[in-house]
Amino acid sequence: MNEFFLYLQLGFDHITDPNGYDHIIFIIALCAIYQLKDWRKVLILVTAFTLGHSVTLALATLNYIQYRTEVIEFLIPVTILLTAFTNIFQKTYPDSLFIEDVPQNPVPRYLMALFFGLIHGMGFSNYLRSLLGREASILKPLLAFNLGLELGQLLIVLIILTISWILISVFKVRKHDWKLILSGAVAGIALILIKESDYWQELMGHVPE
Repeated sequence: MNEFFLYLQLGFDHITDPNGYDHIIFIIALCAIYQLKDWRKVLILVTAFTLGHSVTLALATLNYIQYRTEVIEFLIPVTILLTAFTNIFQKTYPDSLFIEDVPQNPVPRYLMALFFGLIHGMGFSNYLRSLLGREASILKPLLAFNLGLELGQLLIVLIILTISWILISVFKVRKHDWKLILSGAVAGIALILIKESDYWQELMGHVPE
């Protein structure tokens, strides 16, 4: 049980670590168009992402799939950029009080989160494999680490939705404006990460030092 909680804590710390902010800003991008009242939709969305990264986290950690680390490190900010662009160009639907930014049909967004989760899971696996070393059985650590990731994601969601509620309900910031500011900032960070990635440098013909 002590081992279980150790890996639970490691998973939580990994997803919430400011130094590994690429996964954090992806969660922020996913939640950018939602408010606290949409928590059920957000929970389903984050669960779809969790299901995706759980599959590849398990497969990669157990060495059932192989990949180039630098390609995954390039693809993760690409998923962030695409999610931010989806937010920015999301069609809006007017109602009597405000502009509603939440898509009427959320299924494509859930599928996007599921698919992008597959990519992020391979990024998580690098860290988990370095922790496991020569563990005889990795199933329990794998489960605990994944649950820790989920708890960390939910904390990030709660923080960003609370900030959104304060800005929109208390300071009367327009939802549409907040969505554009948040998504634009995330897109800018993602572009920097893409440009700085080793695989992008390779594509551009530059050899990293």
